[in-house]
Amino acid sequence: QVQLVESGGGLVQAGDSLSLSCAASGRTFSIYGMGWFRQAPGKEREFVAAITWSGGSTYYADSVKGRFTSSGDNAKKTVSLQMNSLKPEDPADYYCAAAPTAPRPYTVTYYLASRYNYWGQGTQVTVSS
Repeated sequence: QVQLVESGGGLVQAGDSLSLSCAASGRTFSIYGMGWFRQAPGKEREFVAAITWSGGSTYYADSVKGRFTSSGDNAKKTVSLQMNSLKPEDPADYYCAAAPTAPRPYTVTYYLASRYNYWGQGTQVTVSS
């Protein structure tokens, strides 16, 4: 089992920055990649960003590319999502998730929620215009 705890959500104004963190514990050796997803009220959960646990590769949704940056600290078992230039369309509950090693390469599955076995409880991000 892997436990994930997000932190860092809050209320900011449009154009501001916010950083989310996700701390992993438990069987972290089984993690291959970490993803960030978000879900706004009435909408489906959508992919935001992902990073391999080794930190060697990162992936982003087009909607956040150039504004959000995912980073990781393997030694501390944490991943972060730095969100800059927040927009009115960014508010949602943000979730981190852990993906194990799997037959299909992470490079082609990172954006799929089904690729992830473990999920955090979510942290809310609110952006006022």
